[in-house]
Amino acid sequence: MYSDTKVDNKTIDKLKYDLVRDNLVTFEDLEKAQEVAAARNTNIGQVLISSSLISEEKLLDFLQEKLHIPSVNLDDYEIDKKCLNLISYQEAMNYKILPLFLIEDTLSVAMADPLDLFAIDKIIERTGKNIDPIISSEKSILRKINEYYETKGKVQDINLEKDKSYNWQDELHKDDLSEEHIRALFRAILKHAIAQEVHELYFESTNEGLSVFFKKSMEVYMTGSIPELLINPFIQTLKTLCGLDPSVYEIPQLGKLNFNVDNCELTASISAFPTINGERISLKIYHPPKSLAQLGISPDKINILSENLNKPGVVLICGSSLSGKTHLIYSILSSGIIPKNKTVMSLESIAKYKLDNVSQCELNENIGFNLDKAMRFIEFQGPDIIYFEGISTKEGLDFFTSLTLKNKTLITEFLADNMGDLRRKFEFSEFSMFKSVISCLVFIHNKDSIEFFDKEELEKYLV
Repeated sequence: MYSDTKVDNKTIDKLKYDLVRDNLVTFEDLEKAQEVAAARNTNIGQVLISSSLISEEKLLDFLQEKLHIPSVNLDDYEIDKKCLNLISYQEAMNYKILPLFLIEDTLSVAMADPLDLFAIDKIIERTGKNIDPIISSEKSILRKINEYYETKGKVQDINLEKDKSYNWQDELHKDDLSEEHIRALFRAILKHAIAQEVHELYFESTNEGLSVFFKKSMEVYMTGSIPELLINPFIQTLKTLCGLDPSVYEIPQLGKLNFNVDNCELTASISAFPTINGERISLKIYHPPKSLAQLGISPDKINILSENLNKPGVVLICGSSLSGKTHLIYSILSSGIIPKNKTVMSLESIAKYKLDNVSQCELNENIGFNLDKAMRFIEFQGPDIIYFEGISTKEGLDFFTSLTLKNKTLITEFLADNMGDLRRKFEFSEFSMFKSVISCLVFIHNKDSIEFFDKEELEKYLV
């Protein structure tokens, strides 16, 4: 998830040195776990478990003994589903908690961090119940949350109809504020966009309400507005579904959403950005990568790619906005043409799909893991091939150019409306060194026209 809330397990933090005193972990292992936990924005306990430094069972037994709080194995436990209405899906995810059962005015709650008094106070304040914490593992709590809150935390499957006249406003009932209706409304907007083959949409406050805009073929058009009465619950629901913190609106947030369309899983990235009129929310929809053959790329062009992925240099994917640059790169990385003796890493704001045999790294500005920090440390990982999303700074351009001199192969994308636009942009002096290390350029004119240039051909076009 891409919330701005830093993960902080107060329970483990308070008792971490007791783990050393009880000879459950060494001091050195604890220090390493703390470093990893800070880098990953997770808690120390999860790092200790995932690194096999301590078993989950031993850690839970340790916490139960030290805190005198009972523990529960959720895999063998059946909760009272009526209690799910007392704690929302977003609260359950934010605080890593799960309601178990209610006896009179006391609600028993499974908690990964039973000393998180802030979470307990929030739940007491909202429910008016006393809270009885019970220790459970974070992993099992998250698994059970997704199981029990399945319909509340996900967009229901979308089935496209052949009728292209489908309009999301058919789902709009201005006086219905229920969660079910708000989720159905968001689902209808997604369905409308996909039916119209739209890959980018955004929500922005206007005089009409929260207006819904579609962007297609470089044109933006408004498809309707959500009335003022529904704006707050709609934004809250949208952000919850996409893993953003609905209580945060003063700073940008980035997240993603997975949903099924005709039995095919799609991914949408979401960006929430504060403006003087309220948050502007942008969504970009990504389809699963296809094989290079399915994209209509001929065997000889695939060979050009394969050859250039096996030597130092830059493989540059160019095209206009929404032309499919990222989609093509994902197809290349999942196509099997990467030499098997090569290690591959990616630096992405959001990993759109899980790629086999690629170490995908998501940047996270909230904890300082930005492109600058990634650049300074990625060399220590020794990758042969690196995919990074784009060129945004002169320093980044120079750094990635220098990597080719260290026998690295880089894959990246560059925005250009046509070859003439590309030539004009490359005339800037900042690109002189970068141009010299491009070994292969792929230009996407449209989905039916993808042009390939090897180094020799490219020199003719960029002179």
